Order: sequence, then C-alpha cells, then structure tokens
Amino acid sequence: MITKDREATIESGHQFAKTLKGGEVIGLIGELGSGKTTFVKGLAEGLHINETITSPTFVILKVYPSKIERKKIEFVHIDAYRVETIDDIRSVGIEDFLGRDDTIIVVEWAEKIKEVLSKKTKYIHFKYKDPDSREITMSKR
Repeated sequence: MITKDREATIESGHQFAKTLKGGEVIGLIGELGSGKTTFVKGLAEGLHINETITSPTFVILKVYPSKIERKKIEFVHIDAYRVETIDDIRSVGIEDFLGRDDTIIVVEWAEKIKEVLSKKTKYIHFKYKDPDSREITMSKR
C-alpha cells in the first residue's frame, strides 16, 4: 500500500486496528521518518485510545488501557530504537505482556528484538518514498 500523506498513514493504522482481537504482536520495521509512529497513532485511535501517542524512545515501553468490543485489553507500545541488548528490553518487562490474549503489542524497530518476539508476530515494513508518500507492506518476518 502507498499512503500519500500523514492522514492516510494514520487511517491505515486505524483500519488495521479493526482486524485485531487481542493477543497480537505487531513488529514495525523501517528507517527514521518512514511512518512507524504515525501508523501507531492511527492504530491507537482505532482502538479508542484517547491519549496522545508519542514514541516511547527513552522509556522504551508504554501501556495504554483499551477495549475491543467489551473485552479490556492493554495496548503496549514499544520503541526498541535505543535498545542495545536483549537484556535491555527484558529489563522493561516485555515478557510480562507476551503471550497474553488481553494485550496488543506494537514494536517500533522490531528487527532489533526479534529473538524475544513471538513466531506469530505480524511484521509491517515502512519505506520512505518522498516527503508525503510511504510504502507499507506486511510480512511474516
């Protein structure tokens, strides 16, 4: 998919949120400025999260309460950009959320922590095309 502006990238995240049931791990891969955080904003919007979403670059992990239909879930937003070792990501408690059906985990810079993510992780790749356009593709790795 090619998004032509920021709003379209947000809308793609919003639409993707409608496919989620809980228990998913979503890994986002792409260079700086390729649209990962913008997509997460739409994802959170689609999950009815009203808080302002910013990338947790320095705290690494943020948790937002949400609901899918009547089911309470936790939306876990991880930014692995500053993670240097797997112990760094373990120290913030990622393993407390993995494998639970009452969480949706989205990881920016997921390629840095693939070894701790589920084999069922859905990967979304972001490519900067020009100042307005982004190419977004999904894969299993």
